[in-house]
Amino acid sequence: MPSPETTRRRSRRRATLIAIVLAVCSTLLVGGVATAADDYTQSAASLNATQAQISFTPTTSALYVDVHYTVTGQGQQNVRMTLSSGTWRTTVSGLSTGTVVDYWFTYEKSGPQYDTPHFSYTHGGSTTTAVATPTFSPAGGQYSSAQTVTISTTTSGATIRYTVDGSTPTASSTLYSGPISVPSSRTVNAIGIKSGLTNSTVAGATYTIGSTPASCPTQSDVPNFGPNTRIFDPSMSSATIQAQLDADFNAQKDTLTAQMANRRVAHLFKPGAYSVHDDVGYYTSVAGLGQNPGDVVINGAITVDAFNASDQGVALQNFWRSAENMAVNPVGGSDRWAVAQAAPFRRMDIRGNLQLYPASYGFASGGYIADTKVSGETASISQQQWYTRDSNLGSWAGGVWNMVFSGTTGAPATTFPNPPETTLGTTPVSRDVPYLYIDGAGKYRVFTPSLRTNASGASWANGSTPGTSIPMSQFYVVKAGDTASSINSALSSGCNLFFTPGVYHLNQTLNVTKANTVVLGIGYPTLIPDNGVNAMQVADVDGVRLKGLLFDAGTTNSAALLTVGPSGSAASHAANPTTLQDVFFRIGGSIAGHATTSLVVNSNNTIIDHIWAWRADHGNAGTWGWTQATGDTGLLVNGNNVLASGLFVEHYQKSQVIWNGQGGKTIFFQNEMPYDVPNQASWNRPSGRNGYPAYKVGDNVTSHEAWGLGSYNFFNVNPSVSAYNAFEVPNNANVRFHSLCTVSLNYQGVITHVINDTGAVTPPGTVPVNVVSYP
Repeated sequence: MPSPETTRRRSRRRATLIAIVLAVCSTLLVGGVATAADDYTQSAASLNATQAQISFTPTTSALYVDVHYTVTGQGQQNVRMTLSSGTWRTTVSGLSTGTVVDYWFTYEKSGPQYDTPHFSYTHGGSTTTAVATPTFSPAGGQYSSAQTVTISTTTSGATIRYTVDGSTPTASSTLYSGPISVPSSRTVNAIGIKSGLTNSTVAGATYTIGSTPASCPTQSDVPNFGPNTRIFDPSMSSATIQAQLDADFNAQKDTLTAQMANRRVAHLFKPGAYSVHDDVGYYTSVAGLGQNPGDVVINGAITVDAFNASDQGVALQNFWRSAENMAVNPVGGSDRWAVAQAAPFRRMDIRGNLQLYPASYGFASGGYIADTKVSGETASISQQQWYTRDSNLGSWAGGVWNMVFSGTTGAPATTFPNPPETTLGTTPVSRDVPYLYIDGAGKYRVFTPSLRTNASGASWANGSTPGTSIPMSQFYVVKAGDTASSINSALSSGCNLFFTPGVYHLNQTLNVTKANTVVLGIGYPTLIPDNGVNAMQVADVDGVRLKGLLFDAGTTNSAALLTVGPSGSAASHAANPTTLQDVFFRIGGSIAGHATTSLVVNSNNTIIDHIWAWRADHGNAGTWGWTQATGDTGLLVNGNNVLASGLFVEHYQKSQVIWNGQGGKTIFFQNEMPYDVPNQASWNRPSGRNGYPAYKVGDNVTSHEAWGLGSYNFFNVNPSVSAYNAFEVPNNANVRFHSLCTVSLNYQGVITHVINDTGAVTPPGTVPVNVVSYP
């Protein structure tokens, strides 16, 4: 029988399918000059008594930049700027003290051109650009002896204030006047200050002194990746490769039999060209082993078309599969990736069109794209929601409730709610995923991309992704037979971890304690804590990277499945944050799991880049239900300046997300409240108010911002249940929400307000209630 999720989503969407198609057919194509948001830096500065220099530095290389300016209201001048070392410059002459220059720019980016807002410069005064963020030498890390640390900023004339106790520096903190001694372990934070300029972003570095860094016992550079990893070579015949791909897909495709099974598999393609069609089933990762996407070319397709009889042409349960780091020349001109949650599409070069909807135009509930180029049209059509980050699209078409873009060229302008599209010109901070590749000598390595700020476009759009490479000799390869003890031993000896496809039971917590540790998984390796332990804990250190893991709650309750930083973590990690990418959580569905909170983030500056935290609403018999699978909260954030880009959290029994840290940001949130609430009394807050908000910002938070959020209810066990609101936040001018919606799916219960007391009650007809901005 179809699962409850399949049944309810089919019925609620059939009523709107005609409207969706009509909306897609009426998509407007807009040409000409558009406005892009801050994917550049600019400044104006005095050269001498009569001249000033205007500078413009684009994040993405531009073919040309024109500056337009007027001097104290006189006629407009239009000048093609001169490029030098990545910055475009023009000198304006004939100025005197007090002369006002009004200026703005037109610049090219990946084909289209964009206009900026106007800026003002007063000669003899200064502009309001920010001081460059301070940097540390040597960088934070683990050292055997005391270090002498130099702090610098590239902004001429700026002073630096710093602290050594992990606190945030201010204008009254200690003035930096020369190299400082760091004799013992501590965190140094610094801020740049200059009169007339905005203070810099706070930078920090953590130094661990007095112990010799552990060194990973040398591992093989050509390791055994275990029986569930397929490695294909272009010298193999297409027929041989296709036979293996088909066999894996047939074993992994069926929604009823494979969705909650324990089989895991990875398809890895060495550099070269292949004429194959790889259908990607449950718990399957497909990836190229080149350093850049174009090193592996698939002349055929990478898709997920199962055509299971039980699905009837919909893609609502196409979970837990991924495609990464390949170029595709699609047969027929279009590739199709019709998925729902936990199905990332990263570092892909689609040389044609990309279809995000099923072949039958059925319903879909995805999804996530990052660091990808699509030369043609990307069409969502029947997709309920989608998030695209740091990518290049030829064009975009369609969308139902919540389409969100950041740092994506070719994305539509913000038109929420009609069409329901929200676009940020850049992503505030991002870092592409670590990934496996094979070098020219046939040895395996893991590439770790650099941190990006105000990013726009794929990291490899204009050449290789910036970053560093780690040999596999520094990775412990985890495969069948490994235990929590053997994995912890590898971590404590200084090894990174590479999880191969499999299911791993843990009788003790995995402890990631060393800065810059990489924990990378392929083929959805699944970590199950036994006996109520927490599955994994990450120390409050710089630069840990977790990618490609599925945490599955055990049958004895865990306080948390993954914790980043201990309670009370105070160090700044702005210069080198911990990143969680394609890290997924499940309570129930496969086994009757229990965990109070799935993910707890205590460390500052953590980047949460694509997670799906899911308490099961269907699955194997006896593994899901109000008492069979229990979990209060999907995500709890206590750290400051944490960013979530691509946040999917569903069905938890209290608030889905609780955000207590200051300065948090969320770009895209997708949520469904718990279906299985038995009665109102069992789901009221301690105050007596009906239900729990899906996204709760702590009462003491004074700064938080979020874009593109949707919360839906489907109280199918008891449709008389209601939630007072979906989003609850303190009323503060610096707590700002943009593009929010609520929906009652098939009118099974209601949400009374969207955010706080704002927004109408959800109506019948599976119709969204929208709030453009709050407050």
